[in-house]
Amino acid sequence: MIRVLLVDDQQLIRAGLRALLEAEDDIEVTGEAADGAAGAELAALHRPDVALFDIQMPGTDGIEATRRIAADPALADVHVVMLTNYGLDEYVFDALRAGACGFLLKDMPPEDLLHGVRVAARGDALLSPEVTRKLILEYVTGPRPAAADDRLGTLTQREREVTALVGRGLTNGEIAARLHISPVTAKTHAGRAMAKLGARDRAQLVVFAYESGLVTPRGSSTS
Repeated sequence: MIRVLLVDDQQLIRAGLRALLEAEDDIEVTGEAADGAAGAELAALHRPDVALFDIQMPGTDGIEATRRIAADPALADVHVVMLTNYGLDEYVFDALRAGACGFLLKDMPPEDLLHGVRVAARGDALLSPEVTRKLILEYVTGPRPAAADDRLGTLTQREREVTALVGRGLTNGEIAARLHISPVTAKTHAGRAMAKLGARDRAQLVVFAYESGLVTPRGSSTS
């Protein structure tokens, strides 16, 4: 059973999401809140598998709430997904940096949102190659942070290769086929890279791949 927390300042949005999610046999809603501070508290209390946060809310917004959740080691298994009205707004990349595993559009088809919740519950990033490319072109084409370059040196060559492919949106299976290794081995390398970089999940590995220059905005790899 996938346990989901809903956090949105609009009651109608929360009611619609609850009705959609609770109609599924493998999903239950553990609670809901109207602001980020209350949402972060409920996440600590219920420890859901997935926390759906609206990005923009009065008071504490979804990004700050995500930072609070990501900073608590006890909530490492809570996968935060941001809800947004737009595919690309100025807050999305900040949300990924804060620790969100991806984002979902409020007006997306119900089956896509349900699929997204299940993907997030598995610990995978909700970032398609197309969305990732647009995000990077919009927000990460400036100078690379020096800290990202320093951390790059901690990775082995294989870990760099896997991180670059994660950055391009490939799954473990696709990475395995590309590098002629098993999916389990691909997952292991990704996990080791995340541990070395202090990445909360694969979405933050995507951020690092671009910030460090392992992947360029055009999609080519420098590894």
